[in-house]
Amino acid sequence: MPQQGRVVFSRMEEVVFGRPAAEAVAEIAARAGARRVFLLVSGTLNRETEEVARLRAALDGRVAAVCDRMPAHTPRAAVVAAAEMAREAGADLIVTLGGGSVTDAAKAIQLCLANDIRSPEAIAALLPVAQADGSLGPPPGCRPPTIRQVAVPTTLSAGEFSAIAGVTDEATRVKALIRHPAIIPRAVVLDPAITRHTPEWLFLSTGIRAVDHCVEGICSGEAHPFADAQALRGLALLAAGLPRVKADPADLAARLDCQLGAWLSMAPLATGVPMGASHGIGYVLGAAHGIPHGHTSCLMLPAVLRWNHPVNAGRQALVAAAMGVPGAEAAALLEGLIAGLGMPRRLADVGIGAAQFDAIAEAAMATPWVPRNPRPIAGPAAVREILALAA
Repeated sequence: MPQQGRVVFSRMEEVVFGRPAAEAVAEIAARAGARRVFLLVSGTLNRETEEVARLRAALDGRVAAVCDRMPAHTPRAAVVAAAEMAREAGADLIVTLGGGSVTDAAKAIQLCLANDIRSPEAIAALLPVAQADGSLGPPPGCRPPTIRQVAVPTTLSAGEFSAIAGVTDEATRVKALIRHPAIIPRAVVLDPAITRHTPEWLFLSTGIRAVDHCVEGICSGEAHPFADAQALRGLALLAAGLPRVKADPADLAARLDCQLGAWLSMAPLATGVPMGASHGIGYVLGAAHGIPHGHTSCLMLPAVLRWNHPVNAGRQALVAAAMGVPGAEAAALLEGLIAGLGMPRRLADVGIGAAQFDAIAEAAMATPWVPRNPRPIAGPAAVREILALAA
């Protein structure tokens, strides 16, 4: 039987790359007819750089409010508070400038505004449910957003290219994924110059997060050629570009290659290819232990590849070839890349030991991705095996 599949294209309208962010955002806002722009921005960028001021100046009086208080991992309470600011400002467009937590917050805010969500507890009403085809999607009655987002990312996590928002419940310390096809930003602006303000560890580690998107997409048992083409090219750009940025932080061409690689890395997720155990375990490490997402990929991806190797060695060979070393062990190549960037490589490096493995393994089984890992994971014992490889 020939391979079958279905690729659904997103509602993103454009990606602008290699231009100054303020200039590009102003043009996009003008085309959208926006008159009351809500800026959701990195607090550090707002306090310590001129980037937010440049954005405000370019928007020329069309900024209705600015919020620069979104914590890491996008807590529910902070999302609701920012939504209330946007509501009070009468926002007709949300522009984000910052990393993944800011980007995800704006995606969730769009649904909060459309569905009159006014408390952290009420966000539960936005959580996805199984659709008729078995996929996860918005719950019945969930109204689509009418106020869209323009994203200017400063890291390489690439969440701006998905219609998924990760929001953390502070009470349970569990990150849930909110899904709606219309919450993907209408436009993304990739400005390499703006990323020079991003701390080196954050830029490089989120680059490994993008590598993780590529690798788990390529190695998935549900991979398809459309996603492969983009993920393989994205991996090649990232594997070459990240060491160049490490060697010379002023290399804007290398930074742009990394941004383009991160964009391409999202093709698997955006076209229905699931991630695997690296992402699933990473969600738990982030939400329950406060480990940055980029670091979770540094810690888990090589171990997951080694554990999966018996079932997808052929797919892992594609990873090695894309990284420029055909025939090498993909896990070893990734370990070398991660080490060369100065990133943590073992769970012990971030204070996670065997005493915590049981709780992490139990929680990982409840994530969306562990059950979709290419080598079936029947229960927490298998997750503990992977954790032991990363110890």
